[in-house]
Amino acid sequence: MKHVVEKKSAPGRAYCEVLGATFEPGKPDCNDLGQWRQKLESRADKLRYVQTAERYFYSKEGFGSEKRKNPA
Repeated sequence: MKHVVEKKSAPGRAYCEVLGATFEPGKPDCNDLGQWRQKLESRADKLRYVQTAERYFYSKEGFGSEKRKNPA
């Protein structure tokens, strides 16, 4: 796949090179996208997955851009 490089104007400089779109057009042929419940086998795995997701969204800890400005 050949990457497209575009020249665009930038503040403080005349032009700079920017990498264009790098994806391939089309839709994925996978039917199980977003089916996390079927991918996890046991109930314990499902509970651990949900607890991890809740900790990510509702915890007060966080680093850099992941840190929430307003707590949930």
